[in-house]
Amino acid sequence: MKIIYAPQNVENFDNTLFLAGSIDMNFAVNWQQELSEKLADTDYVLLNPRRLDWDGSWENTINEVAFVQQVTWELDCLEKAAQIVMYFAPTSLSPISLLELGLFADSKKIWVCCPEGFWRKGNVDIVCQRHQIRQFVGLDELIEALKNQ
Repeated sequence: MKIIYAPQNVENFDNTLFLAGSIDMNFAVNWQQELSEKLADTDYVLLNPRRLDWDGSWENTINEVAFVQQVTWELDCLEKAAQIVMYFAPTSLSPISLLELGLFADSKKIWVCCPEGFWRKGNVDIVCQRHQIRQFVGLDELIEALKNQ
C-alpha cells in the first residue's frame, strides 16, 4: 500500500482510493489513519486529503493560494480516483463531505460509511439508496469489503 497526501502529485490513478469524509480541520477522529493501518497489506494507493502541513490560518477564500491548491487537489483526485471511500463521523458536521457525496453520487465508484449518530444520516441513506451506492454501517465492515474486493 502507498499513501499520497495532499498536495503531492499523483501520476497514476490505477487502484486508487480517495479518502473522502470527515476531517473538520483536524477535529474529527483520524479515521484515515485507522483505514490506512488496516489496509497496509493491500496494493491500494490511498489519496489522503488530510494534509500533513495544514495551516489553520489559511482563509477559506478563492484568493488564498494554499487553500485553492488544497481544494483543487481534492476535486482533481475525486474525479480521477478509481474509487472513493467516504466516511461520515458521528461527531462531525462534514459539510464538504456532504457536498462531495452530491457531486459524485452518480459516479458508481463511491463506498459510504455513515454510522448511527451522524446528524444527517437519513439524508445520506436516501442518497445512497437512490443512487445505488454501496453503504456500510461501520468502518471495520467497509475495510473488510475493500480487502475482499
